[in-house]
Amino acid sequence: MAPPKLNEYERKRLENIRRNNEMMAALKVHSKATALSNHSKIVAKSYTVKLEKKPKIETPIVIRRSLRTRGIPPDSKGLDLDANSDSNTSTHNSPNKVEKFVQTLGPISMKDAYKGTDDSDRSFIESLVSMSNKGLLEEELEGPAKKKKTECSFELESLSLDPENIARVVPGRITQVRFFPSKDVNMIAAGNKFGDIGFWNVGESEIFLYHPHAAPISGILFQQHCLSKIYTSCYDGFIRLMDAEKEIFDMVYNSSDNACIYALSQPKNDANCLYLSEGKGGLAVLDNRIGKCSSHWDLHGARINTIDFNPQSSHIVATSSSDGTACTWDLRCIGGRKHTALRTFAHKRSVQSAYFSPSGSSLATTSMDDTVRIYSGVNLEDETSVYHFNQTGRWLSTFRAIWGWDNSYLFVGNMNRGVDIVSTVQKATVKTLESPHISAIPCRFDAHSFEVGMLAGATSGGQIYVWTSS
Repeated sequence: MAPPKLNEYERKRLENIRRNNEMMAALKVHSKATALSNHSKIVAKSYTVKLEKKPKIETPIVIRRSLRTRGIPPDSKGLDLDANSDSNTSTHNSPNKVEKFVQTLGPISMKDAYKGTDDSDRSFIESLVSMSNKGLLEEELEGPAKKKKTECSFELESLSLDPENIARVVPGRITQVRFFPSKDVNMIAAGNKFGDIGFWNVGESEIFLYHPHAAPISGILFQQHCLSKIYTSCYDGFIRLMDAEKEIFDMVYNSSDNACIYALSQPKNDANCLYLSEGKGGLAVLDNRIGKCSSHWDLHGARINTIDFNPQSSHIVATSSSDGTACTWDLRCIGGRKHTALRTFAHKRSVQSAYFSPSGSSLATTSMDDTVRIYSGVNLEDETSVYHFNQTGRWLSTFRAIWGWDNSYLFVGNMNRGVDIVSTVQKATVKTLESPHISAIPCRFDAHSFEVGMLAGATSGGQIYVWTSS
């Protein structure tokens, strides 16, 4: 069979292919391409690296589970305030020091407890001893002192904060601050969460610091008729009496069941008895004449945060509690298994404080439900509620509104580093004390008993600001 005839295009195509093959043969292109291909395969094979798998390290996975899911009951003491210690104060109380004070049930000398920067506290002790006979009760005030205390009207605009009236008195968070109840001195005692007690004479540079306790200070009381003797209570269940004449911190009470002491108070007409908040809602009476508690009543379902006596009727006491209530009680009628309050003031959340006014006719409460409430009337039946943001968080001491020098105003800190002033007449916050000198939030306050317009505000950084009336 004859091959098919090629057209002109196909003949030209075959001719081009033949010519290209001749040119490539002359240049030896095919042989070089084959050699390069074989060389690449050899190189790739010679440099092949076999990777070995690293052994997998088995690390245990820690699963955080709550006490409730593990079936363990919660700690009755609640949150440990010492867990929030700042880095700059963590070395202030080493574990060895804490252990030493926990085991010391007897007296501690002021020399051993002294932690101040000055070489000696001798000048401070001598000044306290000189005040030993200058403790004043209301009925002992005569002449100008009595007039100054009863006539306590002043202008809010006159309150000012001077730089010389600012000092860091203790390290860490201040839980208690008190003016000495004396018309002759403007001295402050402050307690912190580490168990320290610091003393500062306003306007002076010396700070006298002591460490008589191993846990947060919950109360500071000056012994009536003798300012050189000061009671201090603590979450560790101890009450000590600082006696400047004997130069010791004496042990006057130790909770037998290791219960925390959350508050300490004393009626003005009874120098022998101390009232303390102990454990879960308990109120105990410590009789110093017998050296033990003479009475104990379970009044609340949770811890009692404050104890305050009516200045006109010392048998009437107000308590605030974390169970969401504040109550007034007649101590003459408490007894038996069931205790009935005169009045119960219910709040939506924990009540941090309940304080009688200077006249005893009103009661002010501060609650975590963001209110400051004022109860007045014959039976405290009239209620005024003022909104106030009280969510301080875990790093600050809780806000507690205090009375000034009459029934007109309440003073309470705010989260903007100011002091809100609540008017009982206008039933609202009428002014906020502010200053460029304030670098931290004042949380706890005290008004000087004999210096109208002198107000101390304490912070969680250990500072104390003192406003004065110009």
